[in-house]
Amino acid sequence: MEESYGNLPTSHLLGSVPAVVIEEKSTSTTYDVSEANLQTFPPNSIGGGGSSSRGGYQTVGTPPEGFEQQTPNSWTGVFSVSSYMQYFNVDTDIVINRMMSSFYPYGGDFFSKIDANPDLYGLIWISTTLVFLLAGVGNCATYLIQRHIETKASWSFDVGYVNVAALSIYGYTILVPLAYYFLLQYLGANASLIRFWCMWGYSLVIFVIASFLLVVPVEALRWIIILAAGIDSACFVAANLKSFIDRNDLTVVVASAFCLQLVLAIFIKAWFFA
Repeated sequence: MEESYGNLPTSHLLGSVPAVVIEEKSTSTTYDVSEANLQTFPPNSIGGGGSSSRGGYQTVGTPPEGFEQQTPNSWTGVFSVSSYMQYFNVDTDIVINRMMSSFYPYGGDFFSKIDANPDLYGLIWISTTLVFLLAGVGNCATYLIQRHIETKASWSFDVGYVNVAALSIYGYTILVPLAYYFLLQYLGANASLIRFWCMWGYSLVIFVIASFLLVVPVEALRWIIILAAGIDSACFVAANLKSFIDRNDLTVVVASAFCLQLVLAIFIKAWFFA
């Protein structure tokens, strides 16, 4: 049966397709492509006669001439908020510890404690607190004094205390450290503006506490309180400033810082608690 099927003629069948023979090419063509060098147009600079005076066209990937990247340490960083974020990276425990250190002038070197992370948070927060305290408590003290002298005396809140307190406290804590920074730089001594601002800011903590005590309408007690607070704050500034500059020939600079801090204390008493 198998032989009978194999001998059947197939030429009369419709749709029969002859076998396709695939011929493989034994040879393959390779193309050598030279490395392309992309260029941008127009060229860097074109001199006379249409020829480039700087060696042709500019290659893709190279920055154009005159383009300069601004580094983070450039002078434009002074006007950037992000440049000052590191000086507010403190928590409550650090701020309280530094505030407590300001009460003990000779308890330790304040600059060694803030060397790794000087902050401006204390400067702004303490100064602002003292400004509003002097304005509010100062008016309250004036009222108590007037009531103690004359019970029927008229009294009104003096808003001008806010302006005077803001100008005096902010001006002192910003301009005095700035002046000592430039002075020490001129004298060739070591100076750090951020650390000076930090130290002078925390030196005002004791005046915040003294402001509450100065409400007592006893003039002699008020002078004792403010002088004690001023001497403690002045010793804190002078002792740390002396340890920071570490030069014996700048004793006058340290003494002047002591006197300025004491003058601030007397000004607070004379103006806001007279």
